[in-house]
Amino acid sequence: MKLPLFTWARGYDRGWLRGDVLAGLTVWAVLVPEALAYATIAGVSPVVGLYAAPGALILYAAFGSSRHLVTGPMASTAALSAAAVGEMAAGGSDAFVQLTITMALVVGIIALVAGALRLGFLASFISEPVMKGFIIGLALTIIIGQFPKLFGVEKTPGDFFEQLWGFLGELGNTSGLTLLVGVCSLVLVLGLKAYAPVVPASLVAVLLGIAAVSVFDLDVAIVGPVDSGLPSFGLPDVEAHDYLDLAAAAIGVMLIGLMEGLGAAKTYAAKNHYEIDANRELFGMGAANIAAGLSSGMVVGGSLSKTAVNGGAGARSQLSGLVVAVLTIVTLLFLTGLFENLPEATLAAIVITAVIDLVNLRELTRLYRFHVRGAGRAYAVAARPDFVGAVAALAGVLVFDTLPGLFIGIGVSIVLLVYRASRPHIAILGRDPGNEERWNDLQRHPDNEREPGIVVVRCESALIFANADAVRDAIRANLQDDTFAVVLDCETVPAIDVTAVSMLTALADDLHRDKIELAFARDVGDVRELVRLGESHAPMPRYPTVKAAVDALRSKATA
Repeated sequence: MKLPLFTWARGYDRGWLRGDVLAGLTVWAVLVPEALAYATIAGVSPVVGLYAAPGALILYAAFGSSRHLVTGPMASTAALSAAAVGEMAAGGSDAFVQLTITMALVVGIIALVAGALRLGFLASFISEPVMKGFIIGLALTIIIGQFPKLFGVEKTPGDFFEQLWGFLGELGNTSGLTLLVGVCSLVLVLGLKAYAPVVPASLVAVLLGIAAVSVFDLDVAIVGPVDSGLPSFGLPDVEAHDYLDLAAAAIGVMLIGLMEGLGAAKTYAAKNHYEIDANRELFGMGAANIAAGLSSGMVVGGSLSKTAVNGGAGARSQLSGLVVAVLTIVTLLFLTGLFENLPEATLAAIVITAVIDLVNLRELTRLYRFHVRGAGRAYAVAARPDFVGAVAALAGVLVFDTLPGLFIGIGVSIVLLVYRASRPHIAILGRDPGNEERWNDLQRHPDNEREPGIVVVRCESALIFANADAVRDAIRANLQDDTFAVVLDCETVPAIDVTAVSMLTALADDLHRDKIELAFARDVGDVRELVRLGESHAPMPRYPTVKAAVDALRSKATA
């Protein structure tokens, strides 16, 4: 597979330089505090978030297909990494740190292999509603995990409800000064985002928090010593089997990172009239994570929030990402000492404000309303598959943790899809009194006239093995004493398989014994061809329209 490098640099317009540099400065002001905060979500030292950024930014700029996507630590992948690594090592231990670094490498390797195999289409296997439910559950879990730092109390491990119950039990030990610092930081960030969006709110909160601790000598928990200088480069100190042990979780982490990154990349590609290649995005994500892992960093992905900052600040190419990488290296070399007095409550406030917008309950309401009128009678709970899939992912994350919640949402969506495919809507059609060429569903148009002696049926789905019996039973259930013909309107049947063809052939034979003829109307090319191949006896009659079929069958019966 030919993979061009730095494609954005070809034909670079010097007029873009100022916008790219300013955008890089703006993104750096957002990335540094968020990288520190997201590293705490991953359960490692804040500086690990900074270690991950430079290499990831540079290699994504080389391999990725987006001119605007910003790669770096993300809240969602950080939480997934913490959950997976937490099953293999105790939080805060050196083994936990080494496995967190290993997770970045495993995600990178899997993404590169997926890109080489051109598996970018895998992103479509996680539906948007499942992603939304998963993200809401993940955001709630992240928020409740930050509350102990905000209130200055001990954190209880476990799922969302265990953490919530533990936090409520610790409220009596709240540190008033810590809560004051946290709430002030929270209000400051939310206020600046609402009323002064051009100001890097997170950076301002970080600087003011550090200044408050330094000037007033506040007795609150702080980040503490942050290693200065560049990270050590090389493989983490783990056993070979640890890579395999992390592989299953890494696939989930990769899919989530790919989904969010593709969403952000496609949004800005559409605005700026260029194309995104999903397979190159896998290469970009893979290379970025390998760079992060080899430089002692954590898992990275394409960030929607930082990409929005980048695009809004006037970026035109990945040069802005390279500027961010250089500024992050400068930060590691000379500025890490500034963050030693950063209050943990301020970091918690930054995390909460970064993910609170993801708790989009209004979207769940929209999904609940998104269903076909009257479908509830046919499908029951499956009438709202998108809503059920979102809620399943949400509940799975809250009850069973992050990765199980994701796969629960995917599994429920697939089950509902199969269930609906097995029970398609079978419409009995009647003639429109005002237009004899038009035939409509009698449920929706009760004023239409049913054709005496002829049952006109429309299956509003592909005819496949999962629904063949249901279609046959629905046709039989609508036969009446005077029925002499059945017309199957195939306009809404885009495909058919061998099981359904066998069913129709057997049905035609059974109906013929009862002196009832089965005919087809408006069958499309593939359906027509496959039915002909499957016919065992005389071909079943076909007509270009429903009216033509009804008229011909009635004339034949009369003769």
